[in-house]
Amino acid sequence: MKKFYYSGKGKEVPVPNKINFSLMGAVILFVTFSTMPVAVKAIPSFARQTGLSCATCHTVFPELTSFGRQFKLNGYSLTNIKTIVQKELSSNKKNSRDILKLLHIPQVSLQFTTGFTYLAKNLPETQNYNIEFPQSLSLYYGGEITPHLGAFLQLTMDATEGTFGIDMVDIRYSNHTQIGKAPILYGFMLNNGPMMGDVWNIISPWSYPYSASGVAPTPSAGTMIQGGLMGAFGAGTYGLLNNFLYVGFSVYRSAPFGTVFPPDNTSEMTIKGVSPYWKVGIQHQWAKSYLYVGTVGLSTRLYPTGISGPTDNYNDFGLTLQYEYAFAKGQFTLHGSYIFENQQFNASYGAENSQFLNGKINSFKTDASIYFRKGYKFSLGYLNYFGNSDDIIYAPDSVSGSRTGLPNSSGIIAQVDFLPWENTKFSLIYTSYFKFNGASDDYDGFNRNAGDNNSIYLQFWFLF
Repeated sequence: MKKFYYSGKGKEVPVPNKINFSLMGAVILFVTFSTMPVAVKAIPSFARQTGLSCATCHTVFPELTSFGRQFKLNGYSLTNIKTIVQKELSSNKKNSRDILKLLHIPQVSLQFTTGFTYLAKNLPETQNYNIEFPQSLSLYYGGEITPHLGAFLQLTMDATEGTFGIDMVDIRYSNHTQIGKAPILYGFMLNNGPMMGDVWNIISPWSYPYSASGVAPTPSAGTMIQGGLMGAFGAGTYGLLNNFLYVGFSVYRSAPFGTVFPPDNTSEMTIKGVSPYWKVGIQHQWAKSYLYVGTVGLSTRLYPTGISGPTDNYNDFGLTLQYEYAFAKGQFTLHGSYIFENQQFNASYGAENSQFLNGKINSFKTDASIYFRKGYKFSLGYLNYFGNSDDIIYAPDSVSGSRTGLPNSSGIIAQVDFLPWENTKFSLIYTSYFKFNGASDDYDGFNRNAGDNNSIYLQFWFLF
């Protein structure tokens, strides 16, 4: 399945570094498991490194537990197995430091997924009842590189092209200090997307639904912070004060992979300068429950085509929430996000590629799940994208277009998971749309209804 991100024009644009959002949900789940300690799954690399089961960091991948969140924030550097260590003595010969620390076993894992998709109405001139085999095949490196430094790296096969490309990257250094009696965890990170370093399961690529069909249509509109800059280079820092206040800040710069480099006049959606991203939130852990509330923001200027001239500008601000309650036989989890995006189409409006100079997209998502430790999970989510009309950006087109010129889409996603083993999962996902790309009936101007995109998706996933 070709990989895309939202262009801000109601169109999907190929991602330069071959990120596949249809696979991203599953991948993210795996990553999250591997980076956090809850009753969930992690990539086996992390389990081998720590000597802990996947359930220590996850409930059901990729949802992280409190321990899992700390594991990721601490740079994936917790180890509990034999290591090869080289020390260096200080000048006074009294102290020493580790200058090399390698795990005794390789930190490599392999992930495989396959899926079956049924659409309420098949896409024009295509078959229905489609099987993706494989849907994804990924190679992971995960864990400590050296003291205080760790990484999560993923290479994924493009099922349509049969080639491997970089999918997800998160490299981080972490350490500890304190102010008075208040402990501070701080770190520095390099990654390839604004939300890659996130440890909460609220916004893409870590949000529900964690798995998705590579065949079923998805709404054309979306916000930049929810995947628009995946494939860029990001550098940032973060801190957690007294295990309560989290603050993170990063900047992003275009770093195309698998396409024109350096960017030139043929490049698309190239960042002008750098795009700042920030996240601030507070968390609290009680005996059986956990709460996180926070804000997140992104500001970016993009050249729709080329590397000079006017830009299209996007400013995102979001409110996020995550709540967990543990009971004797499992856990209840609730997520919620509301994203506001203001758009200024300086370049597109001047080139007559947008009807108006200014636009707006809002995104509201929420999901709730109940996980039973015997290996069952039941989830229900709701999504709603809505914004200003634009007959050029949201033009009629078969399946992916909008007859009304509106980006509005809403629907529900219900999911049942069965995990017979910690590294194996069967998922059944039903998606139903109330509106799709602006309307319920004949939304694309080619007699396709929102309900025609309803889908049943069955996926099998394992990681070893």
